[in-house]
Amino acid sequence: MLNQSTILITGGTGSFGHTFVPMTLARYNPRKLIVYSRDEMKQWEMAKLFRGDERVRFFIGDVRDRERMYRALDGVDYVVHAAATKIVPTAEYNPFECVKTNVNGAMNVIDACIDRRVKGVVALSTDKASSPVNLYGATKLASDKLFVAGNSYAGVDGCKFSVVRYGNVMGSRGSVIPFFLTQKGKGSLPVTDARMTRFMISLEQGVELVWHAFEDMEGGEIYVKKIPSMKVTDIALAVDPEAQHEIVGIRPGEKLHEQMISPEDAYYTYEYPEHFKILPAIHSWHEDFKRIKDGRRVPAGFTYASDNNTEWMDVSALQAWIAQHQDKIGRI
Repeated sequence: MLNQSTILITGGTGSFGHTFVPMTLARYNPRKLIVYSRDEMKQWEMAKLFRGDERVRFFIGDVRDRERMYRALDGVDYVVHAAATKIVPTAEYNPFECVKTNVNGAMNVIDACIDRRVKGVVALSTDKASSPVNLYGATKLASDKLFVAGNSYAGVDGCKFSVVRYGNVMGSRGSVIPFFLTQKGKGSLPVTDARMTRFMISLEQGVELVWHAFEDMEGGEIYVKKIPSMKVTDIALAVDPEAQHEIVGIRPGEKLHEQMISPEDAYYTYEYPEHFKILPAIHSWHEDFKRIKDGRRVPAGFTYASDNNTEWMDVSALQAWIAQHQDKIGRI
């Protein structure tokens, strides 16, 4: 599907884009891959990594700017929507700005993709969109709903919109692993709550989920990758086995456990070997066999959360991952 196509990724200079672009170039050999973002310095630095590869193009723009989106999407076949304001405290203190990017920006992407006759769009979501307790999560829930409903506006033969949802990306900027590494050897590590758990996923797994969504989607699906969980105390133990744990309390807007499928979503959710799909409640799309395929409906009241997970990552596995990715941690 993506072979010899033109692909655009919004927010493409971020962590996800830095993994998606080289992996997609190698796997699918697209005719053109356009990195759309608003930070010229990040584009300048990223362009150095792909110097000489004429398939990679860079386009300055903001998803808030509807006219610029229309211009950028000329001739584009597929879009990955990765642009977002996503740091929880930043969103709490700058709520209007978060809404402008995550909600208004989503509407701009949807409208432009429909009008420009883009074939398919996959939008990146987050565990925080499931039963949200902070503004970032609430805006991403709104964004998810917008992309699902976008299929109604596009029509039967128009652009298809779907969403992928995953949790904590291991080693990403601002996340707990690089933070703990900066505190290693100081004798203690600040832990928010000894009961806290988190999902663990690599960016490579996130990219593969996006690829799967493009291949599988009929429109309106929310894809949830099956990934392991880990206790925050075990993450700290993996980074510095000798450190004491200083309990500092949960930050405003932070959850004790991550959730990706709520009990309310269970009625519309189907299970597959490596992922779940939350199907749209609207238009009875959750009963559509083309969307269900070979899925098995989950039990009533089912939840997929980091504390009730059946798969767990142990300390030695995380230590092996850290050793293998030492040069990238905190920069992805």
